[in-house]
Amino acid sequence: MTTHDERAQTPDVDRLARSMLELLGHDDEHDHPARDSAAPGSWSKAPDFAGDPHRAAAIREATARDRERYLTSGLVSVDCRFCHVTVQVKKLGPEQTSVQWSSGATQRCAVFSEIRATGGDPARARSCPKLTDSIRHAVAEGCLEEVSSAPPPGDG
Repeated sequence: MTTHDERAQTPDVDRLARSMLELLGHDDEHDHPARDSAAPGSWSKAPDFAGDPHRAAAIREATARDRERYLTSGLVSVDCRFCHVTVQVKKLGPEQTSVQWSSGATQRCAVFSEIRATGGDPARARSCPKLTDSIRHAVAEGCLEEVSSAPPPGDG
């Protein structure tokens, strides 16, 4: 329970915020075009191009392409030679490998199934040693580059 003295010492947040804005020369009278074009209650800073449906469609399409490139650039399917699950792999260097597991592959992995059967959590395992061997084999066979030559997924 707060006392009268504690309430008197607690600043009025709204009053404090307004005084800071006034001190810095900001007020609510300015137009906020990016925010004004967004849906009411939205905090989006980017315009939604509601008045230009062709541009909005082009931006959605470009965004989808960028997302797909970012998520899949340089990934190669590798099958585990032990349990035959397929994962997506990209070698970023001799000691750095990116592996994307699907939920189905995680469930079917024999090593992960064994960990679950003993009451463990496969998410805590560094990797599947059988898959690691399969990735090394894919590199040795030339099916996977030692270091991916795919362009980075940034702008471009």
